[in-house]
Amino acid sequence: MLRRNFRLHRGLLAQCCQSVRSFSLTSCRRDILDVSALPGRVQPKYKESSASSLLSLHWPEPPRNILIIPKLHAPKVTASALTFANHIHSEYPNLNLVFERRIATAIHGSLPFPIYASDPSQFPDKVDLVTTLGGDGTILRAASLFSLHASVPPILSFSMGSLGFLGEWKFEEFKRAWREVYMSGSHIATSDLQGPHTQVATNGRPDADEGRLHNSWEGLRGKSMGLTRSSKILLRHRLKVGIYDAAGININEQLIPAPATEPQHPTTQTTNSLDHARGDETLAGSRPFHAVNELVIHRGPNPHLAIIDVYVNNHFLTEAVADGILVSTPTGSTAYSLSAGGSIMHPLVKTLLITPICARSLSFRPLGLPLNTKVVLKLSEKNRGRELEVSIDGKRRAAVTVGMEIRVEGETVGRTSSGGWAGGVPSVIRSPIKGDGERDGIAEDDDGWVGGLIGLLKFNYPFGEGQ
Repeated sequence: MLRRNFRLHRGLLAQCCQSVRSFSLTSCRRDILDVSALPGRVQPKYKESSASSLLSLHWPEPPRNILIIPKLHAPKVTASALTFANHIHSEYPNLNLVFERRIATAIHGSLPFPIYASDPSQFPDKVDLVTTLGGDGTILRAASLFSLHASVPPILSFSMGSLGFLGEWKFEEFKRAWREVYMSGSHIATSDLQGPHTQVATNGRPDADEGRLHNSWEGLRGKSMGLTRSSKILLRHRLKVGIYDAAGININEQLIPAPATEPQHPTTQTTNSLDHARGDETLAGSRPFHAVNELVIHRGPNPHLAIIDVYVNNHFLTEAVADGILVSTPTGSTAYSLSAGGSIMHPLVKTLLITPICARSLSFRPLGLPLNTKVVLKLSEKNRGRELEVSIDGKRRAAVTVGMEIRVEGETVGRTSSGGWAGGVPSVIRSPIKGDGERDGIAEDDDGWVGGLIGLLKFNYPFGEGQ
């Protein structure tokens, strides 16, 4: 009996030791931390240049909270996102990497450091810079996280999708691209990270309003490329969209999915003082949706043509009988609008486009209007109760019925009373380097856009056996 009890106690002791040993050897689980614990957003400055119509990015202090958005359901892109995250963490340890919650849950076990996640409602107050890895759809997904806000963080995009007309950088360039964006306006020259050189103080004369070098930028490695180097920014125009019911009440807030609603606390983000100064009455009463590409109202699964009354600046323009109507930005002119027969517009042109989708009348041609034009699309009573669908940047937002209307106008992009810039989506433009080849007189502003037309859209591409 005593021997059996001894064997029993020894077995229990062994199990206990094994459990303790197993626990002690297990690596610490990296938690997914909440974004609410992060410091507030750093607002960059954008400066004009006489040599370019693009803006220059200047950080008043180093960005801290970086939102990384990879393409969904793409294992190769996810692997690249992990490579990018590991590089940022090892070379810039003071940065906080933020992911959408579903992405963070899937990848945090593959990263040896903690990451941050939350519902998108907290991103506008916390995220300093957005990095996308994917195609144009990934960029639109990133921009949609700020669709109810006038201020959007700069977006650094790596083209890893099927088309990538909006993507500026190749992923192989991620070290140079990241360093240029991070160091932009820091008084430390951007550089090639391949060398082990230590950054030294320079004798350049900083601008009067930029102050001294922030401590977080000191001691970073790299070869000097000149103090005047900064990332170029293209502010892409957006549309402001309001959806109104038959009683004239704005129902935008009712169309937002629950996770995307704004938190019920005061926001610290900068408002667009240009809009407040103008007293925007068209979209008053509720915050507008913002669209980077287009607003679409279409017949959906209904086999009958949609009948839509179109008003421009409160004047009746036409009764559109078509599969639908597109109102797009210059950026969206190379998307759905182009497939529907619309014109291609340079992204710096201040305009909005009205493009019919399969109109019954061949005389209904696409229109280009000034950016500040107020367009109203109202469902005609001739639709006989049929619902039409409204989509913004490819996301279905509402089903509208007779008496409802959609009010659209271009978002104002320009200087605020504080001297900063408001409106638009700040897109980081790839800077050319030596070895890119001859530019043949193409302006720096147009380099990526013209290259996209030729290389991706095959603009005026010759055909025939002799070509």
